[in-house]
Amino acid sequence: METSTPRVTCAYLNSYVGKNVMVVGKVAQIRGEDAIIDADGNISCKLNRDAHLVPGNGVQVIGKVNPDLSVKVLSSLDLGTGVDYNLANTVVEISHQHKHLFTTE
Repeated sequence: METSTPRVTCAYLNSYVGKNVMVVGKVAQIRGEDAIIDADGNISCKLNRDAHLVPGNGVQVIGKVNPDLSVKVLSSLDLGTGVDYNLANTVVEISHQHKHLFTTE
């Protein structure tokens, strides 16, 4: 059975505890195996060994939302510096307004 990975910003994390999500944001800070991603609010991410994030760059993260609303990163993609964060946030908002178009649940 196919499952969906909804796009979220910080504001939507509490609705997806225990589920996988996709976040597009800006890498604000990296400390060891933890990173702070600004996705319309700061999200604490627990990085995996394959994550190679650059502070100031955009990133797409797929991960599982923990009860403390941090995200355990399963995969990440460096998007560089030319990210339109307003567009990314608009896509999140539209996908939540029209869930039937974006989910397989």
